Amino acid sequence: MAAPSSEAERQRDKERTRADILAVATREFADKGYTGARVDEIAARTSTTKRMIYYYFGGKEQLYLAVLEQAYSALRASEQQLDVEHLAPEDALRQLAALTFDHHEAHPDFIRLVSIENIHRAEHLSRSEILAGLADPALGGISRLLERGRKAGLFRDDVDALDVHMVISSFCVFRLANRHTFQAIFGRDMLDPARREHYRAMLGDLLIEYLTAR
Repeated sequence: MAAPSSEAERQRDKERTRADILAVATREFADKGYTGARVDEIAARTSTTKRMIYYYFGGKEQLYLAVLEQAYSALRASEQQLDVEHLAPEDALRQLAALTFDHHEAHPDFIRLVSIENIHRAEHLSRSEILAGLADPALGGISRLLERGRKAGLFRDDVDALDVHMVISSFCVFRLANRHTFQAIFGRDMLDPARREHYRAMLGDLLIEYLTAR
């Protein structure tokens, strides 16, 4: 019988291998899309083999779905770490918007993956068994903030949590997904560091103005 320490080390090796595959696959799918990505290339850029990738994930589609699930899970995890219950509703929602702004900017592969999956009409994402549950905590937190704001007489009563999520996500995704075409047409780089704080504040202002409009 193997010593517990040896079994634990093997488990850590499996986790490291799986994480390595996901990291490389994320870049491959983000750069080349689902159709253009190749499992052979992913294997060549990791410390494993194509056979082992299939062992861990089952196939290309399952690997792609695992990449999507990890990307969404990372965003949800960052939202869960945000402690805003002690803040005034407006300040709390500004912080949530800023967190999303920062996360999307730091994870451009996430934006590309979302764009790619939309091209595929979410046919892969719709098969996920975990993503529906990931949305609930985020929307629940927004709902509580909206309710506090309404009780304080601050927020309109015809907006729900999904509306708020859509406003925040729309701004953050547009800024990255349309960066190059926007710059080509208007000559402005939306990721220019000199304008970063301006756009970050703009998002919060837009959100609060929308919630307090009568």
